[in-house]
Amino acid sequence: MISIGVVYHSKTGNTKGMAEEVLKGVKAAGKDVNTVLQTAEETNEDQLLDWDGIIVGSPTYYGLPSASVKDLFDRSVKHHGKLEGKVGGAFTSAANRGGGNETTIISIIEMMLIHGMIVRGTSKKDHYGPVALGNPDERALEQSRALGKRVAELCNNLFD
Repeated sequence: MISIGVVYHSKTGNTKGMAEEVLKGVKAAGKDVNTVLQTAEETNEDQLLDWDGIIVGSPTYYGLPSASVKDLFDRSVKHHGKLEGKVGGAFTSAANRGGGNETTIISIIEMMLIHGMIVRGTSKKDHYGPVALGNPDERALEQSRALGKRVAELCNNLFD
């Protein structure tokens, strides 16, 4: 059985709503999967070792992830090289269309790549990961579910 952690930071509830939809997508992948949904603040960096897939969501703050998400990755340095081959994914919520949404996702993906993680994009809609503008609309929620399903399917192919 594979295990996937969905970790997020959310002040307004927008990113949390997306995280809940990501989790639904993971569960919709069709196989048994052990899932964890929790905030970045609740996440102990040692938990990252237990998951086959790690999906991280953050609001966009000045084109970057929140301090809580960055702190989790900073703490994960003690496991450098031990996350190699795990599957990653990222998503964000922001206030503006051009407010740094993609740079936030890319920043999270960069941290995952430095850990040696595998990140799969998509040729459909949100290529890097889902983006919501304010309260997630149905499109953002659909893209969030698709991200969860995509990560779970890749984990199933690699680890099951």
